[in-house]
Amino acid sequence: MPSPFPGMDPYLEHPALWPGLHSRLIVGLADALGPVLRPRYYVEVEERVYFLVPEGERPLLGRPDVVIAAATPGLPPLPETLSIPRGVRVVEVPMSEEVRERYLVIREAGTHQVVTWVEVLSPANKAPGEGRQVYLRKREEVLRARVHLVEIDLLRAGEPMPVVGDGRDGHYRILISRWEQRPRALLYVFTVRDPIPVFRLPLLPGDEEPEVDLGRLLQTIYERAAYDLRVNYEGEPIPPLDPPFAEWADRLLREKGVRSD
Repeated sequence: MPSPFPGMDPYLEHPALWPGLHSRLIVGLADALGPVLRPRYYVEVEERVYFLVPEGERPLLGRPDVVIAAATPGLPPLPETLSIPRGVRVVEVPMSEEVRERYLVIREAGTHQVVTWVEVLSPANKAPGEGRQVYLRKREEVLRARVHLVEIDLLRAGEPMPVVGDGRDGHYRILISRWEQRPRALLYVFTVRDPIPVFRLPLLPGDEEPEVDLGRLLQTIYERAAYDLRVNYEGEPIPPLDPPFAEWADRLLREKGVRSD
């Protein structure tokens, strides 16, 4: 069963679903691009690793490929024999988590030169803190190099990546930054009502550039991963939609028969 939405399904942004979708999307893009780019180019799935400390009691949810260095199912109880002196408090120290974020690089065969960098943003990239700073530093490094940047933002929550005239009137964004045209870049801005725009993958001058149809890929992932069996369309997405879009989504879901009248 396909997703009832014409483009990005906002219910897939749920923190419990997004990490799996992110991984599938990265691998799906690599599998789709690899055959059409050869023999001139090849695609690699790479990752960056950093450590993140939760701030306060805010849970670190919805990040792709998160590995907890010292995972425990819960806090062990204090031994009954432990004597706590008067005036001494039991507290917790912040424990860092190892975060692994995957991305794609397109390399020229033979020279192994990086031609295009493809990012699918995660919640940690759009929230204040180390995750955003790590990504912004890498983004700046790419923007200063002779490397194209494709930045895909399919998350409504968080702070969008900085550009001049950043399209905050939409829910989602795809940035195509060709190194030879900087500082100018193309920004596709769209909402839950819209199909996901098809764009061309920037490559070296003179080479044919394949179209990237994220919408079709997402629909394929949706069906293969059986998201229709996992999403509760009776409730509201997380984060919730603004009133005009929430009303539109309610009518759509009823028309598609996935929400009861």
